[in-house]
Amino acid sequence: MRRLTRGAFIVWIVFRYGLDEMVLSSFKKPWLNMVTRVLSIGRNLSAPRGQRLRQALERLGPIFVKFGQVLSTRRDLMPLDIADELAKLQDRVPPFDSAIAIANIEKSFRKPLAEIFISFDEKPIASASVAQVHFATIRDREGHIREVAVKVLRPDMLPVIEKDLSLMHMMAGWVETLSTDGKRLKPREVVAEFDRHLHDELDLIREASSAAQLKRNMQAHSNSSDLVLIPEMYWDFCRPEVLVMERMKGIPINQTNVLREAGVDFKKLARDGVTIFFTQVFRDGFFHADMHPGNIQVSLEPATFGRYILLDFGIIGSLTNVDKEYLAQNFTAFFRRDYKRVAELHIESGWVPRTTRVDELESAIRAVCEPYFDRPLKEISLGMVLMRLFQTSRRFHVEIQPQLVLLQKTLLNIEGLGRDLDPDLDLWSTAKPFLETWMMDQLGPQKLLAELKAQAPRYAKLLPDLPLLLADFLKQRTEDASHDKQILMDLLAAQKRTNKLLQAIIYSGVGFVLGLIVMQIIYRIRL
Repeated sequence: MRRLTRGAFIVWIVFRYGLDEMVLSSFKKPWLNMVTRVLSIGRNLSAPRGQRLRQALERLGPIFVKFGQVLSTRRDLMPLDIADELAKLQDRVPPFDSAIAIANIEKSFRKPLAEIFISFDEKPIASASVAQVHFATIRDREGHIREVAVKVLRPDMLPVIEKDLSLMHMMAGWVETLSTDGKRLKPREVVAEFDRHLHDELDLIREASSAAQLKRNMQAHSNSSDLVLIPEMYWDFCRPEVLVMERMKGIPINQTNVLREAGVDFKKLARDGVTIFFTQVFRDGFFHADMHPGNIQVSLEPATFGRYILLDFGIIGSLTNVDKEYLAQNFTAFFRRDYKRVAELHIESGWVPRTTRVDELESAIRAVCEPYFDRPLKEISLGMVLMRLFQTSRRFHVEIQPQLVLLQKTLLNIEGLGRDLDPDLDLWSTAKPFLETWMMDQLGPQKLLAELKAQAPRYAKLLPDLPLLLADFLKQRTEDASHDKQILMDLLAAQKRTNKLLQAIIYSGVGFVLGLIVMQIIYRIRL
């Protein structure tokens, strides 16, 4: 009943904001235009279509808002008026009452607001699908006054998300049962992956820990820390419903006019964005998976001018070493236009059936990818490439990998970001050197030395015990040898007894047969 109620509400919102009219009017068939006019009777659809779509997504809740955020980054696939309106979903979702935010903070800390913060700005500075942000000041452990940003969860988020996820699980079951591609697409696993990340986003302690891990990863290498800034988490002030972090002072990356006037190098910014993405994915296997413009700023401070500032770490993607190596090999082969290797990797990984012919898959991949090489970003679309690859995947029964859904989503975000910053960016040539260097690091002598260094404490602990361990091993081998010898002797003795028994049986049998023959001869003589 809950699913049916939610489904009915979604249908009502679709008609309330005229989304059906938007879809039907995009077709050029005369009879569909007539249907559109009939359906529009009695409804006020005078508001621009982009505004109606944005308002509908806001009414439908956080899952639909996130869908709108992804769409807003793909200005190459969306009409500009719709993309501009959906961009408001990135950080301008209508805020909830500040009194509710304060009440939730006081409930989480079990003390009045004045005992938590030195000052607190009741007007939110940003509001998104899951939470809103207020500026404040605190006194840290050392007694220093710090400017901070306070993130507070929206009230009653869990029931709304649970309803939508329940509906999505049900629809995934239908797709898997009724669609011919159901098992290949793995809709249940994809929804389960989405379910996990959404629930993680409702725990701000988890978000704070993810931010801290990203910060450590990027600071581990100086060339990475020079590209991006990640806020410090103030753990004494973090709760599951409230997160307090360092206040970052930057300009949203979609305010290109302000950044251009400040002298920011957009070409460098675009290259740095690609580098940050590939660094997090392939070097660390731990990446920011919600990189829409609302979560990205650019620093204009003299000491950090032109660096990225990452915010909102509710959705974080992770990859295993197996996933990283497989993807890196695929990307490297792709950038080298070695389509045969790409096909072989798909077969080796089990993504396509073992019976797939390498030459056929190679030819199909070449037909999809080759037209896009040596072209600037403004002339290509990874969205279109992925769509064509999806069509190809149906032919070859490629299985969808749910653990890579977030990566695909983030890759589309990065492409949209790069397109806005530098349409002439050559995505392939920017990424290729990084991946080739990464592959060398993984397979070369430096990787071996790093592994030996990492295991050195363990080896050092084992060295003093090595003589004793060796003596125990040899003693065990001697005991095992004696034991094995005794077993062998027993087996030989048993075999001898068995042989004697068999000999007795054979001799008896032969004697019996001979006896019968002799008796037969005697009987005939007497006759």
